[in-house]
Amino acid sequence: MKRVNAWTTCDSVKKTKVMEFCEGYRKFLSDCKTERECTVRSIEIAKEYGYENLEDIIRDGRTLKAGDKVYATNMGKYIVLFNIGKENIEKGMKILGAHIDSPRLDIKQNPLYEDEDLVLMDTHYYGGIKKYQWTATPLALHGVVALTDGSVIDVTIGEDMDDVVFGVSDLLIHLAAEQMEKKGAKVVEGEQLDILVGSMPVGDSEKDKAKEYILGLLKEKYGFAEEDFMSAELEAVPAGPARNMGIDNSMIMAYGQDDRVCAYTSLMAMVQTENPEKTTVCLLVDKEEIGSVGATGMTSRFFENTFAEILDRMGGYNELTFRRALANSCMLSSDVNAAYDPNYASAFEKKNASYLGRGIVFCKFTGARGKSGSNDANAEYVAAIRAAMERDDVAYQMAELGKVDLGGGGTIAYILAEYGMNVMDCGVAVLNMHAPYEITSKIDVYETLRGYLAFLK
Repeated sequence: MKRVNAWTTCDSVKKTKVMEFCEGYRKFLSDCKTERECTVRSIEIAKEYGYENLEDIIRDGRTLKAGDKVYATNMGKYIVLFNIGKENIEKGMKILGAHIDSPRLDIKQNPLYEDEDLVLMDTHYYGGIKKYQWTATPLALHGVVALTDGSVIDVTIGEDMDDVVFGVSDLLIHLAAEQMEKKGAKVVEGEQLDILVGSMPVGDSEKDKAKEYILGLLKEKYGFAEEDFMSAELEAVPAGPARNMGIDNSMIMAYGQDDRVCAYTSLMAMVQTENPEKTTVCLLVDKEEIGSVGATGMTSRFFENTFAEILDRMGGYNELTFRRALANSCMLSSDVNAAYDPNYASAFEKKNASYLGRGIVFCKFTGARGKSGSNDANAEYVAAIRAAMERDDVAYQMAELGKVDLGGGGTIAYILAEYGMNVMDCGVAVLNMHAPYEITSKIDVYETLRGYLAFLK
């Protein structure tokens, strides 16, 4: 058995398709650096393909039938799309599920302070990161500030090339003898990840002139005051666009590819699937990086509630139909896998690693050590997925996430599996996972789109 590099079987026509698709993906990455921004852009794409807001359907008292396409959103951070199929929905659905949150630095609720004329914002890191990777790199601020009058202010600072950027300072090597003796987890600690936002002490204040000046600028440009940070959601993320990588232009380097590479390919496969036999569903969820918790995470009841509304619009909600439909469904939990890295070969078991360029990655189980916390897909389901890939000549590979006892990872697969449906993890192989800049192969991105289309068929 041998899995060849998919580039070796890619003719000029297919290569053009790969590059064109990845340009759209690269723009998505550049424009969508938060879960809110991903949701907004996903709605725009869905509408371009004829999807309607489920709320409008309910408000107008309309019913749903085969061929209808709808979406619903949860607090602006989670979107689910349904394409109603010809087959009785009780026989199950085809579901693609990915997450649109990524590791980052969240601004605290009382963040702004001045120390010796330098103004900083206190942060709390979100998700699993190597904290030292976030120093000495340009950062942008994205998010919203909600005011007590009910209005919400959108904030984006640092993306335009003429705009300002921010950053976390690092200790100069000349004075870092003690720091360099620390373990990696302690080289930079969480409370040291404060971002520098100003250094100009001007104005009439008796103290904290630099901070007061910054607050004045924020009030003038955005219309919010210091106390409004209490109801803000601001994220510090790497500044700048997603970039093509490699002399051969074969890769993409960008922030947030875990898991927006799977979110974008899932979304595009969903909207490109017309008149399906089974109802197709695409879930793009929040909070996966911190355990899928909260009102906008996969463990919330939003998907259940939305599906109940769908059934109601299709002739009336019935609990037994609801349960049967979920149990008879099948899902691909779309999340990235760790690509083999020659620089760190000892972390991988090469026979069961995923590789850049070899297509979409399927993972029978994730978890850690003894498969703890994993969804272990049934062999019969794995065989059915293999058959679907091979029918459409999709380049694919099977892999685990590194050596058995070195760590592990999780996805949303186990949550959907609780309904009794068949679920398996799959996605794109990624280098530098959870670093500020992650790397994917363009051929893998395209083959993942093709794999999701084959699954939905």
